[in-house]
Amino acid sequence: MHTYLDFEKPVADLQGKVQELRSLGDEGDAVAINDEIVRLEVKADQALADIYAKLTPWQKTQVARHPDRPHFKDYADRLIEDFTPLAGDRQYAEDAAIVAGLGRFNGRRIAVIGHEKGSDTESRLKHNFGMARPEGYRKAIRIMALADRFSLPVLTLVDTAGAYPGVGAEERGQAEAIAQSTKTCLALGVPSVALVIGEGGSGGAVAIATANRVLMLEHAIYTVASPEASASILWHDSSRAEDAATAMRITAEDLLKFGVVDQVIEEPVGGAHRKPDETISAAGDAIEAALAAFDERSPEDVRREREEKYMAMGRSL
Repeated sequence: MHTYLDFEKPVADLQGKVQELRSLGDEGDAVAINDEIVRLEVKADQALADIYAKLTPWQKTQVARHPDRPHFKDYADRLIEDFTPLAGDRQYAEDAAIVAGLGRFNGRRIAVIGHEKGSDTESRLKHNFGMARPEGYRKAIRIMALADRFSLPVLTLVDTAGAYPGVGAEERGQAEAIAQSTKTCLALGVPSVALVIGEGGSGGAVAIATANRVLMLEHAIYTVASPEASASILWHDSSRAEDAATAMRITAEDLLKFGVVDQVIEEPVGGAHRKPDETISAAGDAIEAALAAFDERSPEDVRREREEKYMAMGRSL
């Protein structure tokens, strides 16, 4: 059963009628029923295309958070061969909100790091809804250092509302862990590519997304804080999240214009959750092209280009 978002109600109504007609089976005039099904399906497809052609930033936020949107595991299963997860930060504990390991991407040895939100109640609790604690970022640092040592490119998949804000996380140095992870990203001598697949929230995203190339799915969001948190800060009213989403320019289109991301990957009509295989395949092509641009580049060149990219960010605005 497909999960429809609030603004998709016209599509839901049309597709509901299609299901009702199909349930009639052999009752009545089968030819007339089939013709009506075809007519309604065409109308539903057009309605979906019209809605997604003019999504607001808040609607894009809802799409980025859709429960059926492909997550880290889906990308790893489809794109990474022989993926071997590596656990623990060697200091405190394992944090399942960030999954990291080694594998092969199109025959290329690679290190992969990403947020995992989970796909059902049990896995969401296990992965803490993709909100990492300090040990998650320290695990990412460990894997990035390993990749640098063995000359492995780094691919990161970003999908988090933000780092976990709990008391325990703060006591164990959440801010320091995020800062050190960001610093490690900047210091890598190997190429790094980040892909925002859903939510890119706050320092929890930047900590693994400070890459040579930052890619972003069309209906993903990337923001300094969630719209709800920003509304609470700006207007002391989290119900104004829609206003905050519009004001903050969090969409892929805006961020490409500002030079925050380097490429936007188109999603199928209706979002990545409707055709996940097609979305993941397009993402794989973009990742391959981004990594190939750094073939035969020296560590010094890779590091310098990344530094220049972030030092120049915002200067032309």
